[in-house]
Amino acid sequence: MGLKQEILKLLEENREQYLSGQEIANRLSFSRTAVWKSIKALKEDGYEIDAISNKGYRLDTTCDLLSAEGIRCYLSSDYHNVPIEVHQQIDSTNTEAKKQAMNGAPHGTVILAEEQTAGRGRLGRTFYSPKGTGIYMSMILRPNLHLSQSIHVTTSVAVAICQVIERLTNQKPQIKWVNDIYLNQQKICGILTEAVTDFESGNVEYLILGIGLNVHTKHFPVELQAIAGSLNPEVVTRNQICAHLLNEIFPLCEDFSHPFLLDEYKSRSNVLGKWITFIQNQQRYEALAEDIDGQGGLKVRLKSGEQMTLNSGEVSIRWR
Repeated sequence: MGLKQEILKLLEENREQYLSGQEIANRLSFSRTAVWKSIKALKEDGYEIDAISNKGYRLDTTCDLLSAEGIRCYLSSDYHNVPIEVHQQIDSTNTEAKKQAMNGAPHGTVILAEEQTAGRGRLGRTFYSPKGTGIYMSMILRPNLHLSQSIHVTTSVAVAICQVIERLTNQKPQIKWVNDIYLNQQKICGILTEAVTDFESGNVEYLILGIGLNVHTKHFPVELQAIAGSLNPEVVTRNQICAHLLNEIFPLCEDFSHPFLLDEYKSRSNVLGKWITFIQNQQRYEALAEDIDGQGGLKVRLKSGEQMTLNSGEVSIRWR
């Protein structure tokens, strides 16, 4: 880690107080001149650093740039060594993660971007990813998992995201089957899970888990304005949110199918008990969403009384 990164980590760890140039120099065993030059470079990188004579330096409370150093400040010590990359701009974090996974990147590798130019969502959709307002993150996971169990990854991670939002912001998000997080009836987050499997065994070689969360997004394209929303936390930084997400997701890799996760998922559903419409085989249906089974399928009852189970990847759900 270079001096600039070490100073950034120190400032992130001490957001509530000023650190003098001499104190920083002493802690990191560098000269005050070297510290001053590194802080100047951080400012040129876009970091808002308050500097007050006789007090020192402090990250401005409004500074919310993503950084590996900032994330590690809030990351459990168990995960301090996971590789974390932060890109200023990228086409898609999932695409980059897939490339790295093919080249042998280890389990737990995390790729983030301040902006995506071709962010991807489920069923070939795009994910709007403007600069500096969201969390666009992909993780490379190598769990002991069969392809038939991969739906549990999406449902478990949806629960984890909701729990983090609840804990950090006291807001109550809901889950729209199967992979969208809603707040105040607007979508604030999407999950895209992509798997590469062994053809013969059906075992997962690796998973790419993509999360797109609107944190401070205020301006959406016209076609999204009625359906998209944003978290808008008051005092929580994106680095903190990222770290808390990772702290929740990594332990899930031990058992994505734990029964209690299904109960947590169902308790946050904004679909169950409601009439919905869905498209299957190019035909439109109306049905009452009644339950979610142990495989993550949505059990519905048509107006005719016929029961069906909808599986992820097969349908699009629309509100009446």
